[in-house]
Amino acid sequence: MKKLVFIALLAFTGFSVKAQDVKFPALDSSPADMVYYPLNATKAKDNTAPLIKVVYSRPAKKGREIFGVLEQFGKVWRLGANENTEIRFYKPVVIGGKKIKAGTYSLMAIPNKDKWTMIVNKQTDKWGAFSYDQSKDIVRTDVNVKSLEKPLELLSMTFSTQATGANLVIGWDFSTVELPITIK
Repeated sequence: MKKLVFIALLAFTGFSVKAQDVKFPALDSSPADMVYYPLNATKAKDNTAPLIKVVYSRPAKKGREIFGVLEQFGKVWRLGANENTEIRFYKPVVIGGKKIKAGTYSLMAIPNKDKWTMIVNKQTDKWGAFSYDQSKDIVRTDVNVKSLEKPLELLSMTFSTQATGANLVIGWDFSTVELPITIK
């Protein structure tokens, strides 16, 4: 019996040492975040089901000029950092007059000074806009840019409730846009 306990203890110690040899990556400079609509749906105690979820990475301004410089006007942007921003609709929605089935899509933008073209695309699990395929766009719609008085250091997203659904509110640096989403 003592031999069995000794062997088990030795095996457990061997597994512990091996687990400590694993090298984990350093903290990303643009950490991933997510936002749900309704806000805090996953934390609600009344079993509120989420209708929309956005998963994105939050790059920081770090003293840089963002729109027109870091994120060039007229070029497709992944709407964050690292992997493409993903948006999941738990029910069918309408964006820019186009019906979109429930499912997960990438969300991109083409920023310009006064307006952004928002893009919902079928491609997911891609890094940046490097392999962006316009033929997989489901919808493109333009939204107006509003100026902020104070800059936002980190790219930020939230939802504002509307009569027919929600607006996805996106802000970074001195700019903010709102993408209207009608929930069916």
